[in-house]
Amino acid sequence: MTEQKVAVVTGASSGIGAATARRLAAEGFDVVLTARRTDRIEALAKEIGGRAYTLDVTDRAAVDAFAAAVGRVDVLVNNAGGAIGAETVEHGDPADWMAMYQVNVLGVLHVTQALLPALRASGDGTVLVLSSTAALAAYEGGGGYVAAKHAAHTIAATLRLELCGEPIRVIEIAPGMVKSEGFAVTRFRGDEDKAAAVYAGVAEPLTSEDIADTVAWTVTRPSHVNIDLLVVRPRAQAANHKVHREL
Repeated sequence: MTEQKVAVVTGASSGIGAATARRLAAEGFDVVLTARRTDRIEALAKEIGGRAYTLDVTDRAAVDAFAAAVGRVDVLVNNAGGAIGAETVEHGDPADWMAMYQVNVLGVLHVTQALLPALRASGDGTVLVLSSTAALAAYEGGGGYVAAKHAAHTIAATLRLELCGEPIRVIEIAPGMVKSEGFAVTRFRGDEDKAAAVYAGVAEPLTSEDIADTVAWTVTRPSHVNIDLLVVRPRAQAANHKVHREL
């Protein structure tokens, strides 16, 4: 009997992370959900038959302890991340930039480093980085987030080179406009009106489930198939700066 594969999803308490956990469970994975909000991941773990670990990916000691406890790992989905603020580079708060760097960059580094031995031991591991179209092109008011996601993109690209020849795939998925739970609200510091304006007039922005579907497709390809970089946008968005709005 084939042993059930294990998928670790960071930032699994809401949005893309929660949708990905549900979808991977439906695909037959034993899903390990990690996030800082214990109540949310415990409820979701109960719903999908997974396991919940309270984890702050910016805390290296906690990440190492998690890695020591989790056991087998076949797939790592580095989803934890987020944006704070929309100020220009001139007026950006360095504390916001640091917070974004900690979670979007060092968080990916911490968890990936800690779980690589288990991924290697699986004989067929996959590291997936959820970046953003911000990782590929700059836009005004996005300097700190753009810088952080460019760094996450570089981690994925570099790791793929360094692991070439080993039984580990490195996948990057770069979503465009996704109307996911809390992302824009967090970015605009709780301002619901500003968050809603991001999606105003866009008939069908992507959903968290759309991205979860993409994650599931990439990690279930045959072992010899590596989806290096997959950019996913809604039809209404041709580029970060080009969005069709029906006003």
